[in-house]
Amino acid sequence: MRVVAVVQARMGSSRFPNKVLKPVCGKPLLALMLERLQCAGTLDQIVVATTYEAKDEPIRELCAQLKVACISGHPTDLLARHVQAGRSFEAEAVVKIPSDCPLIDPRIVDKVIAFFVENHKRFDFVSNLHPPTYPDGNDVEVMAMATLERAATSASQPHEREHTTPYLWDHPEKFRIGNVTWETGLDFSMSHRFTIDYPEDYEFVKAIYESLYEPGKPPFSLAEILLLLQRRLDIFNINAHLAGVNWYRNHLSKLRTIRRDQTLVFEDD
Repeated sequence: MRVVAVVQARMGSSRFPNKVLKPVCGKPLLALMLERLQCAGTLDQIVVATTYEAKDEPIRELCAQLKVACISGHPTDLLARHVQAGRSFEAEAVVKIPSDCPLIDPRIVDKVIAFFVENHKRFDFVSNLHPPTYPDGNDVEVMAMATLERAATSASQPHEREHTTPYLWDHPEKFRIGNVTWETGLDFSMSHRFTIDYPEDYEFVKAIYESLYEPGKPPFSLAEILLLLQRRLDIFNINAHLAGVNWYRNHLSKLRTIRRDQTLVFEDD
């Protein structure tokens, strides 16, 4: 099975513009994230999916420098953008990885993909998000290319197009949904925030990299991050007030399988 990871990235962001190229340890954040993904052994191809807008040219330039594949598609229809990437690189399975997950552990990526490959006859879609247990920012969603194309044909709501996969996981009567839970038995999905959407998130991610990143060495793990945070509450507290804030909060009336306790509203939104 040819597995293609699609990393959605753009320069425009209403809350934190240009976040994907913010510098950390002398490199753009997106470059550091791609370094981590390249250590995942289950991926045949990594593709950055940006938009065709001129303001996203720096992302195309970075991908060219890094020799990472890049496609340019619709600015808001990310479902179409993922289909475009999958078709362009002959994917049999597509992995959705958001660029706002710069601390994602490639070991977790491998775990979720391996589960999908081993169970592809049982499930159309597998993730570690429904329900979530890992710290927010380790988002891995895997689906057969045929399943992605089916969603692209049927999804009609704006949030289904913008967020790529809701049509799949929000319709369990139409698709066979599988989930991978954190082997610790813990649930840190609402208490630990490793994603980046606000300036405080950037400062948090920057502090993690400055503490753990070693160029040329294997990528630091989720376990190493958690050990660091136990020792350094000053780092943990940088964005602790944002823990549990996610995109669900803006679409609760439309999402059928998401509970209100799975998201928080941030007062500065």
